[in-house]
This record gives sequence, structure tokens and C-alpha cells, in this order.
Amino acid sequence: MGYVPVKGGTQAIEASIKRLTYERLKGQEILEINTILATMSSMIDQVMSESSLYSPELAALAIKQGEGSLEEAVFLMRAHRSTLPRHYYSETVEAETMLVERRISASFKDIPGGQLLGATYDYTHRLLDFRLLEESMETNRRWLEDYKSNFSAIQGSKEVVYFPKVVDYLREEGLFETYNPDNTAPTDVTKKSLQFPTTRSARLQVMTRGQTGAVTSFGYASLRGYGQVHPTVGEVRVGKIPIYTIHLNEVDQEPEDQFYIGEIRITEVESFVPVTVKNDNNKDELEFEIGYGACYGQNETKAIAMSILDQCLEHPNTDFPTHDEEFVLLHIDSVESTGFISHLKLPHYVTFQSKLDSIRQVKKEVQEVES
Repeated sequence: MGYVPVKGGTQAIEASIKRLTYERLKGQEILEINTILATMSSMIDQVMSESSLYSPELAALAIKQGEGSLEEAVFLMRAHRSTLPRHYYSETVEAETMLVERRISASFKDIPGGQLLGATYDYTHRLLDFRLLEESMETNRRWLEDYKSNFSAIQGSKEVVYFPKVVDYLREEGLFETYNPDNTAPTDVTKKSLQFPTTRSARLQVMTRGQTGAVTSFGYASLRGYGQVHPTVGEVRVGKIPIYTIHLNEVDQEPEDQFYIGEIRITEVESFVPVTVKNDNNKDELEFEIGYGACYGQNETKAIAMSILDQCLEHPNTDFPTHDEEFVLLHIDSVESTGFISHLKLPHYVTFQSKLDSIRQVKKEVQEVES
């Protein structure tokens, strides 16, 4: 639709883009991609997760291009992702093969394999560190050398260690139900639009690429009472998992036909949610269900909130928004939500003028009646 007031808009748009470039360059500093990769890992992890594209380098580029705007960076990554061909699908990843960097449980003090605190802000004082204003490369280099030398001195066996899952320990005691593997091919939400009611695989995909703040807010809403799901975190894992694929032309594929293509760093959460069920004697009995969350990089808050919503959506209930899959899944996508909100900045002259004309006509008719 054409708008007369927008005549000459091409020149104005070009001027706006030049002004945008000026705003980025006027400080006369260049933010190197390597600097972003080295210092903004949490931001990179968030962008990769929300864009469903695991590439730290491209995420860093998108952050630089978007001048730190995460919604713009995710939009850029999603747009680039849509241009990429898909030659293969990876094989199912087993979390037990994770090379664990951090592993904790809020459910038990002692867990098989032990707790591994790893790197986290959880145990730091949330006070501004003004020393960072004057840090130097030389000071950082000396600190790293001391840390590495101390680490080498206490490091034991270099044997690769795999950690068991906490829930498996409970299953061995008969405290959690054991299910047969479901080898149904997962729904691919990037190839097929959501259809309601949807599958659990689709729900998990949408949540793992959901906007971090939105997923966290919806999980928090459930904790506060909109569904009253209050889990105990059974296990949080952060680490790298190997990715394998198999040639599409292979027939009668065997495990040994798989070939390694790389690794990705993820956060995985299994939450234990108490539920009341009827036993064989029709009496209330307490059981636990598992809520699952996983996302690229280290983003534990999002993964925990995702595990809450996973359990919520397994029990549909229109009385609570957090149990309504259509409400949750359609409102946590960062590109969809920011895009629709941003479209309000586009010209709406015709529709708004039409509304104004209607209001003027009504007021005119009211004045004529009153006179």
C-alpha cells in the first residue's frame, strides 16, 4: 500500500542507515570479534540458544553488528540460519557422554560422582569490582600463569570421567518410573509450523529457543501460584557433548557407521516435581515427575525455568496460563514477539485516520442531537 506522506522515503531510509553507522563509529573504537568471544560468553550463549544456531563466532558478529542488542543479534542469526542448507541430521545425543564442567544437585548433598561446582556467579558477592576499571593484560597474564601452575600441581588422573545421572540412582531404588525409549522422530519446528495440540519434542524445541527473560518469567509465574509447580532441582549439568551423524545414503545403519563432527556446550536440567496421584486403593499418594530443560551454552536459570514449564505443559489446564501450551509457546519467541511489537512503528496512517474520521463523525452526530 502506498502512502503519499512517505514520498522520498528511500533517501530518508538511506540517511537513517548512515546515521546508524555514525552512531557506531563516532566513539572511534573498534570492538574486535575475538574480544567479544573472550569476554562475553554468557551473551554469546544466550544469542546462540535463542537463534537455534550453534556458532560462537557468528553470535559474536551478530552482537557487534547489533551494538549489544540481543534481540537484534538473535534476529540476525535467525535470518542467517534460514539461508543455510541442511545436509544431515545428527544422531540422538546421550547426556551421559557429556564432558562435565559443572554438576550440582539441590536434592541431595551427596550424589554419585560427587558435586562439581565449576564456574558460576552463584557463590560470588554481587558487588561491583572496581578493580576491573584498571585491569591490564600483564596483570591478567600473571594471574592465569599462577592459576594454571596451581591447577597442574593438584590435577590427578587425566582419564576422561563420565558422571552418572542422579535420576538413574533413584530409578534403581524404584523411586522413579522407568519408561521404554520412544524412538518416534521428533517434530522439527524449523521445518513445520506449530500445530496445537503439539508434541513434547516440539514444545521443548520452542522453549529452548525461547527468549530467556520470557521463559524465566513464565517459570517464575508458575512458582508464584499460576499452576503452583514447585520442583526441586535434581541435577544441573554444564559441559560439552559430542555430536555424531551418519551419511544419509547409508542403508542398515549401525552405531559404528557414525562419525564425529564436533561438540557443543550445553546446560541440562532435570527437576523433580511432586505430584499427587491415586494408588490402587484410591488413596492419594505422592510421586515425582521429571521436568526437563536444555539449552546452548551455560544458561542455568533458563534451563531450570524450562524444566518447570515442561512439566506444566505435560498437564494442560486452561485455568493457568503457564499450563496452556498455546499461550506459552506463542509468547516466548523473541523474534516473533519483538517483530510484532516493532511493526507498530511502521506507517499506520490509513487505519488511524479512518478511526479518527469515525470518532469525528460520532462526535459531530452527538453535537447535532444535543443542539
